[in-house]
This record gives sequence, structure tokens and C-alpha cells, in this order.
Amino acid sequence: MSSQNLFPTSVIGSLPRPRFVKDLIADNCPFDESEYRRLMSAAIRTAVAMQEAAGLDVVTDGEWWRKSYIGVIAELAHGFELSHNPADGRPWTVVVDKISPKQPGFIAQEIRFLKQLTNRRIKATLPAPALLGERMWDPTKSSKAYPTRDAFVQDCVPILRREAELLRDEGVSILQIDDPHLCLFVDPDVRKQYPDADRAADFAVDMDNQVVDGIQGLKLAVHLCRRAGARARGEAQHSGGYDPILKQLGRLKVGHITMEFTSPGAGDMSVFERLPEHIEIGLGCVSCQPGQIDSAETIFERVEMALKYLKPERITLNPDCGFAPGSAADVSIDEVYTKLQNEVAAAQRLREKYG
Repeated sequence: MSSQNLFPTSVIGSLPRPRFVKDLIADNCPFDESEYRRLMSAAIRTAVAMQEAAGLDVVTDGEWWRKSYIGVIAELAHGFELSHNPADGRPWTVVVDKISPKQPGFIAQEIRFLKQLTNRRIKATLPAPALLGERMWDPTKSSKAYPTRDAFVQDCVPILRREAELLRDEGVSILQIDDPHLCLFVDPDVRKQYPDADRAADFAVDMDNQVVDGIQGLKLAVHLCRRAGARARGEAQHSGGYDPILKQLGRLKVGHITMEFTSPGAGDMSVFERLPEHIEIGLGCVSCQPGQIDSAETIFERVEMALKYLKPERITLNPDCGFAPGSAADVSIDEVYTKLQNEVAAAQRLREKYG
């Protein structure tokens, strides 16, 4: 592997949405479909330009076509109702009927447009089935259609797998399953909430595997985090080393796992030694916390810690999490640009040393 192919840089998926982009995806957007698409297309050109100017090797569209990274399931399938979560009043997509295909190719269409804007490698993201179950199944609203949460999760699999196949056909470089739910099983307090935490984690892995198993011709990845992006939204955070889910991680039928390592509770990087050698690690080495800008030196040092346990060709650089997983997240895109510049500068220094 040449030095220029070592330590590739990317984002996780989402980028901060400027206020005008939030207005475009709002329910009360004043534009018709044609004008909306024209304006959003122009906006996404700026998102790609920002990533290319920062020097990233792998780019996304910032997920700006989506209101949320999980809510996109309601574009792919019928059976959902946009409601408000009684706990906090925020918008809430909840399953209320048996789901069925609605717009297969909705996410593939995102990638078809993105390919016109860049010659860089492209990443596409899909929400994990078990994550959808945790966020979108409600015992009151959903039980008529799905008596159990697991039954709903299992019905999500063919919808997501079809989208994965269409993304492969579209020529995407990396297909990433976003599964922060699986990573929550590192937290002892979360594990106590389940009669059998290992069984629940195994189920999440089984569902991820059913989405991607046998799909070839692209890099398959799973994104883990303890909701690092929650810091931008004031949500609960979770801590704990990866040891409790190492068995499950070893069963994932992917070649790449992103793991968060900038937060104090992320645990010891020695866990890398206990993962299968074919797994490439997307090292979360750039903080997503608003106002915290890691220097290139800090990022470089984090990667050097990982190099005690991993060969250089097994490491890619990325932030801990998406920069704006929810449309309400208020994050400075200029600050993110600086963070990504520092990520790229650290990668270049690593290539010079280890190439």
C-alpha cells in the first residue's frame, strides 16, 4: 500500500445544516418540489466543496436531503406517522401500520446526485434495524401492527437490504450501517435495562448482518458511538469500554467498524487486539463536541496510540460521530471545516512517518 493510500480521512455522515437548509427540510417549506430540489442541490454542492477543500478522501452529501438519519426510513416505507414524542415534544416518527415499500431507491438517488459532484470516494449511510426498533416502536401506538418491537425490526430488514442493493448498483464506495444502539451495550446502566443484554446485542448484530450479508463490490461498515453527537443536542451520553460487546463485534459481517475514542469514557484501545484482523478500524479521533477543536497534533497522538495495536493499513481517520445527526442540532459549519482540516493535516503527517 502506498503512503497516499494510508490513513484515509472521512466524516461519519451528517454535516451541520445551515439555517437555510433547515428551512428547506422543514414541514412548512414554502417551495414546490421543483424549486426545493433546485435549492437543495445547490446547498449540497457547498457541503461537498467544503469537504474537498478540507482535503477529505471520502465524502458524503452531509445527509442534507434527510430530516434525520433514522427518519429516512419513512421515505423508504409506508406505515409511519410523524407525531411528537410525549417525553420532550420533539418530532417523532413512529410505526403505526405494517410497513411496505414506498420509495425504494430514495437513498440511492442521493448518491446518484452526489456522484455528479465529486471524483472522491463516496459513503452512503443506512440506519440499523434494531436502532429503528428502539426509536420508532411504541407499545401504545405500534402494538396493533407489531405486537413486539423485534417483529417490527425484522420487517425493516428487507426494506433496508433492498436499499443496500440499490446503493451497490449505484456504485457507492462505502456502505455504512449506523448502529449506535449496539454500542449502548457497553454501558452497565443500559445493560441492566434488558433481561438478557447479550441476547439483545446479538439480535442487533443479526439484523445488521441480514441487511448486508453477501453484498459485494463495495466496503461494508458499521458505525458505533455512544451518541457522541448528543453533545450537540443535549441528550444523554453513555460510557464504558468496548469489552462487553467484543463478541458481537467479531460477528459483524463487515470489513470496517468505526469506534469512538475522543471521549474520556471510551475505554482502552487494547481492545483492537481482540478484534478479527480483517476488520479495518474507523478511528474516532476528532471530537464532535461544539467548541472543542482538536489540533492536528492531538489527532496525530490519538492515532499513534491506536498504532500500538493496529497496523497502519487498518486505520482510517474520522470524527467520533456525525456532526449533526438531528436537524435541530446547532453546530457551526466553519468550526467543522477547521476540525476536518486538522484531521487531514494529521493524516498527512502520519503518511510521512509510516508510509
